[in-house]
Amino acid sequence: MADRALNRRVFLAGSAAAAGGVALAATPALARAATPRIPDVDIPQAARNDPSEATLAEAVVLMRRGKLTATELTEAYLERIERYDAVYQAYAEVTGDSALAAARRADRGQGPRGVLRGIPLCVKDNYFTDGVPTRCNSLVFEDFVPDEDATAVARLRAAGGIVLGKGQMGPLATTRATTPNGTVTTVNAWTPDDPSVDPGGSSTGPACAVAARLASSSIGTQTGGSIVLPSNQQNLTGLKPTMGRVSLHGVIPLSFTRDHAGPLARDAMDAAIMLQVMAGPDSRDPRTLGLPDVPDLIAAATPVAAKGAVRMRRATKIGVPADFLASRQELRSAFLDRLDAIPGITLVDVTYPDDWNLLTGTFNAARLAERTEPFRHWLRADPTRFGVSLLSWLQGLMLSGDEWITAQRAKNHLLREVLDGVLNRCDVLLQTGPVPFDILGLPEIAFPIGFDGDGVPVGAILGGQPYEEDRLLEVAAAYQAVTDWHTRRPADPETNRSRLMAAPARPRLSAEEAAATSA
Repeated sequence: MADRALNRRVFLAGSAAAAGGVALAATPALARAATPRIPDVDIPQAARNDPSEATLAEAVVLMRRGKLTATELTEAYLERIERYDAVYQAYAEVTGDSALAAARRADRGQGPRGVLRGIPLCVKDNYFTDGVPTRCNSLVFEDFVPDEDATAVARLRAAGGIVLGKGQMGPLATTRATTPNGTVTTVNAWTPDDPSVDPGGSSTGPACAVAARLASSSIGTQTGGSIVLPSNQQNLTGLKPTMGRVSLHGVIPLSFTRDHAGPLARDAMDAAIMLQVMAGPDSRDPRTLGLPDVPDLIAAATPVAAKGAVRMRRATKIGVPADFLASRQELRSAFLDRLDAIPGITLVDVTYPDDWNLLTGTFNAARLAERTEPFRHWLRADPTRFGVSLLSWLQGLMLSGDEWITAQRAKNHLLREVLDGVLNRCDVLLQTGPVPFDILGLPEIAFPIGFDGDGVPVGAILGGQPYEEDRLLEVAAAYQAVTDWHTRRPADPETNRSRLMAAPARPRLSAEEAAATSA
């Protein structure tokens, strides 16, 4: 608990600094974690038969055993992209030639030799990619080609990761993926014939790419749920780390105090591997400096078994609010019963403070001012370049300075209520939505727990203490060791031309709908 007390002090200091647009100084002892090693995992027959069905960890083990090459894996994904992405529209840009070239170099023993060597990845299109367009699905950046990688992308490449392409996203990371005029593009991988089904938040393309087996794993960003919500909607495990865990250098911003970078993956192990590579201090993003060391996330995501039974690595209290999955009582009961049966887990009923809805609802509008701040030049020069999402950007201009200060005071009050109240009774908290922990910059993990009556995935969101991503992974890994929801995959879509011509027209979001659903 001494570490938790220190983590909280660092987090509170960092939150106060970030609200003022500054950051803490680095502590000299900090260094990036040693190169991780992926443990041997069991390889299911499906992954032996079809490389695109292998999880990231399974693919690494197959390559280590000489049963798979980077070229074979990359070709498998590119073949699926060629066959199915006209339906999914998961990619804004496919870099097939450079991906294949990188894979062939890896097979020849050239290039980076890190833990991700030869693993094909999808990168959300708001991350800078050297020499590859980064449009952020906006006319503002329609001609932008960066001359460097974002820090997160550079670390993935340095670990051997191969960029297959840029994942489609909501315009400037606000809504689900649409064209600038609001016409829906990327679909939910589980309902490709029905584009009206919600695919989650703005990291729609990266989520669809992983769920549809068009990439091994992906990275997205979250300001208002855009990692955990697409993961819940598409049967993935998404991990939004604590603010500052992953550098945002080279990521087109939406909110200085709420943007997070993190993985969308097949399971807890894959999410842990991705975050282990991405995390750590970066001198070009002061929000990453002076933080506690990154824990061993891969160890945290490795299930622990005693006498053949899975148990928790550490005793963990899970807070359960009364309104968690309140509209799906059967699913709620099955999920909580399964958790409760894992040795080391204790379920604890928690209640929210009386002002919870006010603090997490009304004051959530403060984020709108933060998003307009870096884009004032474009708003003045040509507001039409913001397309269907313009209304929410204009709302940010209307927020006065005193209102923003009041919202920061409310945020500080909410932070105290969470850390000294709700989280004082538990180690992790089941949530009804991502917004409270997004406001505060606390870590969250999303993972699959079943399906609704229409066959659309349902997931849980678990929030954690500052810098305790490892605790979140321990819970998700233990649950996934005793369930198989995360192994389910959607059926491939119909590609017959006549069937495609008869598919329903893609819906179009109005400006009001875009503002109402904006991150």
